[in-house]
Order: sequence, then structure tokens, then C-alpha cells
Amino acid sequence: MSADSNSIRILAVDDHALIRQGIVGLVADQSDMSVVAEASNGREAVQQFRAYCPDITLMDLQMPEMNGLDAIIAIRGEFPEARVIVLTTYAGDVQVLRALKAGARGYLLKNSLHKELPETIRSLHAGKKALSTEASMQLAEHATDDALTPAEVRVLGLIAEGDGNKEIAAQLSVSEETVKGRVRNILSKLEANDRTHAAMIGLKRGIIEF
Repeated sequence: MSADSNSIRILAVDDHALIRQGIVGLVADQSDMSVVAEASNGREAVQQFRAYCPDITLMDLQMPEMNGLDAIIAIRGEFPEARVIVLTTYAGDVQVLRALKAGARGYLLKNSLHKELPETIRSLHAGKKALSTEASMQLAEHATDDALTPAEVRVLGLIAEGDGNKEIAAQLSVSEETVKGRVRNILSKLEANDRTHAAMIGLKRGIIEF
């Protein structure tokens, strides 16, 4: 993984070796960039960034030991100018916002890498931000939505785990009436038909995770 002095130096972070190999192969076809280091989790990503100081980091989100969001926060805590592109299978608007808030400057879905990755890397290297079309559409679609409160997010997470109102009330040390009120708010804000539908929406948008 050598690079000439003029190429865009890239760190590829993903817990799946096949994904990393695909990225290396894709980048190898570009004359102006090269992969100088790889990592399989967030902790390795921080270590490799310190060692190589890449121009661009390609970061998966769902990884063992330390996830991508925490790795972005850690890297940018030490290197504020670090340029990170999130590569993920999730297009949920809340997930996108979390990544951008953590400091990512690009957000691409893995199914569009061959089409969009090289130009996205070049855009970030030139100082621009870049979101995939799907991510941009998700943000636009939900821009005016009422966000769930932290308490409602906790209730939604327990709903997704299959808990009823009584179990949720016991776990959160609140009354069952309080839980019912939060469930009503959740269904209204997410425009969900029922609890199951609300949980599915929450997972799809990245509001909650399993």
C-alpha cells in the first residue's frame, strides 16, 4: 500500500475484509489516489490515523470494539482537520445527522461505491462536503419533523425489544400512564400505524439500533 507524494492518501475502515478489498481495488483504478492503511474496527482506525495521517478516511459505522461514530469523534478530537467519509448500508436521516454532527464530511451508501466513491473522495479532498443522493433525500424528507425526545427514544427502543407498557414503566421507573403518553407521542411524530410500525420506522431512520 505505497503511495506517491501527489496522490490522495486513504485509510479504509471496515470490519469486513471483502469490503476493504473492494475499496482497495476500486481506488487502485484511480491514478490520483491510493489506500495507505486499513483498519477493521474503530480502535484500529484511530491508531492507523495517528500512524499514517491520511488525507481521507473511509469509515464504516457498525463495527466491533469501537463503532464508526465514536472513532470519528476520537480522530477529530486529535486531528480537527481530518476528512471522513462514512460508508454504510444505512440511509436513515437520524443516522446521517449523527455522522455529520460527529464530524463526517461525506456520507455514501455501500451500494453506490463504484458509482460515487472516487468523485466523493476528490470532492472532500478539495474541501467540499458530499452526501449520497439517498442520504440527502432522507434529510430533506424529515427536515421539518418533530424529533423524538430522549425519553421517547428510550421507550421506542424498548418497544422494539418487544416490551409492553407495564414492563417499560418498570424499567424506566415511571407510571404506566406516562409510558402510554410517550407511546402516543411516538406514533404521532413518526406517523406510525401501531407500535410495530413505529419500531420499524425507528430502525429504518436510525433513531434506534439493535
